Amino acid sequence: MITLTLVSLLFLAVVVFFNLPMFGYKPQNERQARVESSPNFSLGAFQNLSHTPQLAEGESMAKILYRFFFGRSRRSKPSQPLPSVKTNLKNLAPTENVLIWFGHSSYFIQVDGKTVLADPVFSGSASPVAGTKAYPGSDVYDVEDMPDIDYLFISHDHWDHLDYKTVKELFPKVKQVITGLGTGAHLEFWGYSPDKITELDWYEGIAFNDGFSFTATPGRHFSGRTLKRNQVLWISGVLKTPNFNLFLGGDTGFDAHFEKIGKDYGPFDLAILECGQYNTAWRYIHMLPEEVVTAAQVLGAKRLLPVHWAKFSLGLHDWDEPINRVTAEAARLQFPIVTPLIGEKLPLDGAFESKRWWEGIK
Repeated sequence: MITLTLVSLLFLAVVVFFNLPMFGYKPQNERQARVESSPNFSLGAFQNLSHTPQLAEGESMAKILYRFFFGRSRRSKPSQPLPSVKTNLKNLAPTENVLIWFGHSSYFIQVDGKTVLADPVFSGSASPVAGTKAYPGSDVYDVEDMPDIDYLFISHDHWDHLDYKTVKELFPKVKQVITGLGTGAHLEFWGYSPDKITELDWYEGIAFNDGFSFTATPGRHFSGRTLKRNQVLWISGVLKTPNFNLFLGGDTGFDAHFEKIGKDYGPFDLAILECGQYNTAWRYIHMLPEEVVTAAQVLGAKRLLPVHWAKFSLGLHDWDEPINRVTAEAARLQFPIVTPLIGEKLPLDGAFESKRWWEGIK
């Protein structure tokens, strides 16, 4: 009886935990009908364009967990606070066209008089439990620092891209959310009105006022905030403004979709692509750093901004390995790359002197 009681209590605790608001909500009714009508949805889940195993051949979750917990000498974290710049986003000149990176995949864009905020994570954590904390110095911005946001872009619903606490607090500032099919269920559950949410399928676009448009494009990845995966769609995106063409990468493995996007929507003034939290064990769903430069070339990008690093340790590599490898490959191929400090203004319409600011931080 004691054993049965303990097992029952444990089961109840798990059920209660996974029903906490931060886990979001699944698509229902009309939203679910639209999900199921997508050509990218089959066998009860969204599918990648190419066959995409979660793990590479010869790998297993047991091997990954062993290396993750017992191979920590191979995944160093910065031993001192990361340097940063605190730009006052509310006092930017209206004519400035700039991007401010917040570490990992969060960034703010002011372009042609509009504001865009992508995958903001300001809670200091990238997991539902207190385990994956932001590096000291990397979490210098919060919701209070944000101005009003014309477009909030959410690439997918993983914890390091869709942060419950941040999105809840941002609500009064956000005019419109752009995300993938089904993901709006989370946002609506958290208080966002349906008329604030635009959900797109791959290669589906929407035109806004004043010459702005957004087209959702594929990634080679997956979604899910609980154990059930791929019930909502992961996207990258093409943001066209009156004077710029920007590619917002989201998370993805390397695949043929980059060539199609470059051909159909390029060239791009800037490509923002993930370069960190990779491993050969999961190379189908996250690019290796060298592939990031190839992707930028195929997209027809004039410059590459590498993101998805410098805030969380979600991979098995040292914290600075991604940026060292991607900059080395860019130098080898003589491809333009920009590496701003966290919080530093990156002009979209002017020159920028990149510094190797991470060097010397061990």
